Amino acid sequence: MSQPITSLTLPGNPAHLLPPSWKAVITTWLAEDAPSFDYGGFVVGEDEKTATLYGKSEGVLAGRPFFDEVFTQLGCTVTWHLDEGTSFTPIRKVATVRGPARKILLGERVALNTLARCSGIATTSRRLLNLVRAAGYEGILAGTRKTTPGFRVVEKYGMLVGGVDAHRYDLSSMIMLKDNHVWSTGSITSAVKAARAVGGFAVKIEVEVQSEAEADEAIEAGADIVMLDNFTGDGLKVAAKNIKQRWAGKREVLLECSGGLTEKNVGAFLNNDIDIVSTSSIHQSNMDCTIEMVYDTWYAIEEVLANAYARTIRKGS
Repeated sequence: MSQPITSLTLPGNPAHLLPPSWKAVITTWLAEDAPSFDYGGFVVGEDEKTATLYGKSEGVLAGRPFFDEVFTQLGCTVTWHLDEGTSFTPIRKVATVRGPARKILLGERVALNTLARCSGIATTSRRLLNLVRAAGYEGILAGTRKTTPGFRVVEKYGMLVGGVDAHRYDLSSMIMLKDNHVWSTGSITSAVKAARAVGGFAVKIEVEVQSEAEADEAIEAGADIVMLDNFTGDGLKVAAKNIKQRWAGKREVLLECSGGLTEKNVGAFLNNDIDIVSTSSIHQSNMDCTIEMVYDTWYAIEEVLANAYARTIRKGS
């Protein structure tokens, strides 16, 4: 990475945001990884062991609650050496796990994959946030709803820890009317009217538009947010300025731009007439952080596993 990733002080404990169902989701992850016999666990047994977690790439730590819960359900303990949201450089000691050898090994891959993925999203979020702030953009940087099915809570959590807005969490959080909604109802006005009838005053309505004329229709119909989809560069700046000037003093509306934004082209999307810049690259194109678990004085166990594998190969030959 060309520039250091800065740490960010989080306002409160982000783990308190998690819904009541999140621990049950982790139970399903463990069940998926060991649906029947745990042969490796049988080999290593119940001896108490210690494993240390190291960050081997630059990043932002995110996902501690998920990592903790994996090992809590398996009867292990985790001691953290870094706070959630802290930036780190390699090689950095992150956490220590203690418990029965077979339980540590059973939870290792589920816990590490989740932590690496969540930290990767937080890292990409923080890095992109630093870029837009350095460029003078004062608005909101956000992710999108294009998350992985079954993994949304982790990915949205990573965005928040990284310092960006998670955007709407799901279809119930905000009404977003895209081109297919408008096509189905016949017009932007009809779509907004139908949405307002059921959403009432408590649910915001956002409309995706392709032109200034469509933006004006959406605002006139009562949209709270207008998304200028796939506008970039001078075209985006001109459209945003024109729309804000036409509706100044008449109606409050937020403007969002989205579509194709990455770290390499972020400058083409930034101007302060745009209130929200959103991108799925935060959570779809990021690289996981490299985090490795090193087992303390496990050489004997590793020899047992290697010997067991060798015996299996010999029997099969």
